[in-house]
Amino acid sequence: MTTSTRTARAGRALKAAALAGTLIAAGAGSAYAFWPAGGTGTGTAAAGTMQAVTVDALVAGDGPTATLVPGGTADVVLRFSNPNPYSVQVYSVTANGPATADTAHSGCTTTGVSFTGTAAPLSPATFIPANSSTLLTLPGLAAMDTTSLAPCQGATFHLPVTAEVRK
Repeated sequence: MTTSTRTARAGRALKAAALAGTLIAAGAGSAYAFWPAGGTGTGTAAAGTMQAVTVDALVAGDGPTATLVPGGTADVVLRFSNPNPYSVQVYSVTANGPATADTAHSGCTTTGVSFTGTAAPLSPATFIPANSSTLLTLPGLAAMDTTSLAPCQGATFHLPVTAEVRK
């Protein structure tokens, strides 16, 4: 065997070994890459605002079942209107000023009428459904003392109240 034949065979063996090493290192045609990723940024969110729940006294069709007499008590009837897209709970109702008689009873200058607020939280719990109104009767929370004047007979009394409602 000549030197050039040996060199040719050694060159072919070297190429075959290099090819085999490449195939083994390549994983028989599969590849794997890993790029770590990271980042920073900010996000925002906005809280909605609860719309005011309104409280109205008697409206057409609403009526108390008891009437006030000097020395007695009667129910307070309130209509709550909830314009929110979720239900709210009436948490408490408190007095917010003196009682006044309706305009047809202008001589009723001393009403003798008072309103006792509710305990907080109101029991039993009262919920007003979303986008609706609810009639709430507070039993025996209006009182009339004996200082009430005679022209107050037959009057409807307006009781300013503040209601606390919660989502």
